Formats: sequence, structure tokens, C-alpha cells
Amino acid sequence: MLTDTSGIHHITGIVRNAQENVDFYSGVLGLRLVKQTVNFNDKFTRHLFYGDETGSPGTALTFFPYPAEDDGRPGKPQISTAALTIPSNSVSYWQDRLAEHDVTVEGPRDRFDETILRFSDPDGTQLELVTGEPDVEPWVDGPVPTQHAIRGIHGVTLLSTSVFVTASVLDTLGFELLDQAGDRVRYQAQGDHATVIDLLDRDAEFGREGAGSIHHVAVRIPEKDQLYEWHDLFRERGYDVSRVKDRHFFHSLYVRGPSGILFELATEVPGLTGEGNLDTLGESLFLPPWLEEDREMIEGKLQPLDFTVGGDEWTSE
Repeated sequence: MLTDTSGIHHITGIVRNAQENVDFYSGVLGLRLVKQTVNFNDKFTRHLFYGDETGSPGTALTFFPYPAEDDGRPGKPQISTAALTIPSNSVSYWQDRLAEHDVTVEGPRDRFDETILRFSDPDGTQLELVTGEPDVEPWVDGPVPTQHAIRGIHGVTLLSTSVFVTASVLDTLGFELLDQAGDRVRYQAQGDHATVIDLLDRDAEFGREGAGSIHHVAVRIPEKDQLYEWHDLFRERGYDVSRVKDRHFFHSLYVRGPSGILFELATEVPGLTGEGNLDTLGESLFLPPWLEEDREMIEGKLQPLDFTVGGDEWTSE
């Protein structure tokens, strides 16, 4: 039996420079680099996972660094913005911190019952810090004081070719219409964190995928068996849907409806901590069993990354 999603599982973007990505998301935003692996469809491309201590569903941002990638162009159909949650009393702290790192910030501004800061990462990925108090424990050993640390994902903003079609997909997944402010329509899942998806009902040029664009948003699904039911449902509706894929840390499928937005449905288990010591997550390149025999070749193709996280320096091949 199909179960409504409880919210967002992870958000995945495309960037150009892996080192700048680590420096920004770990060094500036204070997220933990929980896992570094490779794109399972392209073994010579890194896949970097950030989040709370364990990269739990609803806290994970992931990135594919493609050094030769052209810049993306904002437009439809795209996931235009990824939003992260900060404590309500931390707006001034983040204004100052981002300014100290030469990040241009818009705001603060109010939206619904929240306060928002808007900015971009080094590749141009559009980000927001949004006030809220979810039941999420932050990563405490990073460079940001615990009382101000990011509390996981808040949500995403979608720029669709058809808000009505996208709204239908969200409704099917279990997101409910919550509110509207101007051309922004808010949908929310029934979980306790990472529950918001906003639709922008506005004209826009068509965008182009590339560095600085968000590739997809994944929603949480409890069990692998349900993915097959979701597959059949979307196929019956004529959507472009993938087979169920083994991503080692979870199982998932991808679906793209007529509105053009790519969604992933991902299981909450087994999670990113199934391999290795919790204290050293992300400090070495993880390869799934089917790629392990190619480790020497893969590591030889990847540029080393230097880290200074929580005061401890280390280098990963």
C-alpha cells in the first residue's frame, strides 16, 4: 500500500569545482561532509554528501562536480532554490558570517511566517537560509557554533512549465496545499522536517542544466517495496519513470512529469552510515562493492581534496 512521503530526502546539485564545494558547504555553512563517493553512473565523477552528523534524510545536500561543465542558466523547468533551516535567533549571525566570507546576501526579508536570507554558492546555486525550529540536531563539530548551526533542509522552490501539473504530482506524493503569497504557492508534507515545496506561478525563460543548477529533489519513502508500486502508478499516468535503482545507501526511482521537474523517490534506509566509523565519515573515498576492484584507477582520475573541518586537517584521494 502506498504511503504519503513525509518530506524531502535530499537535494542534488551540479557544480564545477569539488574543492570550492567542500570549502563552502563544510567550511562556511558548517555542514558535515558525511560521504564522498562517485556517481554510480559515471565512476570518474565525485559525489559529495553533506548534512547532519549522519547525513540523515531531510538534512542531505549532495553534489556532482564536473570540472568542465558549462554554467547553468536559471529558468523553467528547474528547481530554482534550495532552502536550509536556521534557528530564529540566528539571522544576524548568518548575515555577519556570510559577509565575512565575501558572500553577497539579500535580506533579511519576511515570507509567510519566516525570515529569509538569500545568497549563492561559488557555482551560482541559489540558496536560502530560512528561520524555523525543526526537531533536527545539527552537526556540532564544525566551524559554526551549535546554537546557530543549520538544522537540515527547509525545502525547495520549483519553477515549472505548468504549476497545475506539478501541483498534481505533489498532491499524489502527499504534499498538501498550505498557503499562497503573491506568485508563490506553498505545499507541505506531514513530516516534522524538510517538508516544504514552493511553486512559483510566473513567466520565465527556459533554463539550461549546468554548473549552479539543481538536478533533482528526492522525497522520503519508507520501504523499497513501495517503490515498485510508485513505479507502476506513474507509468500508468504516462510519466517518464525509471526502474528501481540500487544506490547502496538507499533504493530509489526517478520520475519526470510533463511539467519537466525531476523528482526522485528514495528510501530512508539503510542510510549513509552503514559503512565505516561514525567518527571518520567522509574522510576517505567510499566505493560500492561493484566498483571496488577499480579503486586504483578511479582514485588516479580524481583530483585530491584538502580539508580543514572542525580544526582537523586531512587529505582525501
